[in-house]
Amino acid sequence: MGPCILITGATGFIGGRVAALAAAHPGPGTVRLLVRRPDVRAAQPPVPGGPRTTTVPGDLLDPGSLSRAVEGADVLIHCASAIGADEEQARAVNDEGTRALVDAATRAGVGRIVALSTASVHGRGPFHAATPGSGLPLAPGSVTSRTRAAGERHVLDAGGTVLRPHLVYGAGDRQVIPGLVRLLTALPGRLDGGTSLHSLIDVEALAGALLGAALSPATEPGPYYAVHPEPVPVGELITAAEGLLVPRAGVTEGPATDLAGARELLAGLSFARHHLDMLATDHWFVDARPWRDLGCDPGPRFTDGFAAHRPWYREAVRRATVG
Repeated sequence: MGPCILITGATGFIGGRVAALAAAHPGPGTVRLLVRRPDVRAAQPPVPGGPRTTTVPGDLLDPGSLSRAVEGADVLIHCASAIGADEEQARAVNDEGTRALVDAATRAGVGRIVALSTASVHGRGPFHAATPGSGLPLAPGSVTSRTRAAGERHVLDAGGTVLRPHLVYGAGDRQVIPGLVRLLTALPGRLDGGTSLHSLIDVEALAGALLGAALSPATEPGPYYAVHPEPVPVGELITAAEGLLVPRAGVTEGPATDLAGARELLAGLSFARHHLDMLATDHWFVDARPWRDLGCDPGPRFTDGFAAHRPWYREAVRRATVG
């Protein structure tokens, strides 16, 4: 009999990919999706020879529902989080909700807990080839990052495993590439982002790493950086986003604006400051263990991976522009 895998956040950008991969995993067992609405059904049809997928009602804000959901589960993959929420909601979901979930899983005897976090728990860089053993302090700079750092502490204290990606891209991304497109659209011309390096990962590869960490006998407690082995030069990121821009009247091919100039031009836009601060410094993390020890695939390098997702991004930008 295969394991019973409980997945939270299974209707989200990343958790949905994890649920689909788990449902297609060979061998018997059960994939259990924690859902807040009773009308939600499994995103993927049953796969012949794969685990049976079921849904269970539950909410991170309702500890009683969590106790019922974890009963009989062998593995927990926690992908649910509140991103961009106000402080009260972020704390209730990312911190207190994770604590309630981990406590329930521990009481129920769940054998392994794997949680999705973010490298943003370290705050802003520069981070140049930073490894898990390099002693980076936790210095989150936003409400989302602070509460996610608090949430991952509950997982780590329970002997669980945390995966920390930096930038995640792919179909369904509403933050990374769309944020860059929005930034570039606000500028009068091209952006010279400098020479910084950034760790990215395709959403499918990240989902594979989460499932791999949940099932591999080689998984260790503690944090992993879930990032592609090759960092991405900032110029490649900007070029990818520029290729999605809708032609604008009055934009000339003059000299590119550097980051300092962009900050001055967009000083009144808080979202622009966030992205410019990120682009300005290295956010490069190194961790071979997910790919070397857990048998997971890091996916394509960014240029190739982005090309596969470009049609989805083009349509998403088109819809945003029309809306």
